[in-house]
Amino acid sequence: MEQLIRDDVVNRELLVFALGKEEYGIDILKVQEIRGYDAVTSIANSPAFIKGVINLRGNIVPIVDLRIKFNIGNVTYDQFTVVIILNVAQRTLGIVVDGVSDVMTLAPDQLRSAPEFGAALDTTYITGLGTIDDRMIILVDIEKLMTSADMALIESVAA
Repeated sequence: MEQLIRDDVVNRELLVFALGKEEYGIDILKVQEIRGYDAVTSIANSPAFIKGVINLRGNIVPIVDLRIKFNIGNVTYDQFTVVIILNVAQRTLGIVVDGVSDVMTLAPDQLRSAPEFGAALDTTYITGLGTIDDRMIILVDIEKLMTSADMALIESVAA
């Protein structure tokens, strides 16, 4: 994380979304589109966080529910639930979130290193924290998260 702070001399543009009561930010350049949550086709024997797949203009796209993946409270789908379609590691996939709040630009002085929690909590996908006024945005390396070993099933689901 220290390298991110030192080397990041330009502003970072983020898509900010909500999961439960927290706000998360991902690199806007990874986002292809945002769509309302619609029914997905379930895949047998897939982990609970892989909701299934959708047909997006002829492409089969795996859908991951980040609330389930991050173990955040009860999962309910309502009119605010959206799917963020991402381009990650030359793949298209979607993540289900509670809602998208805005696109924001963070200057280097608004970025903080991720806190250390020890082995009890996996924070390898958290690159830092962004602060604007009273808001705290958890910065997620979405590419690292989606290409991690437990997400390797995405390759087999989408293949």
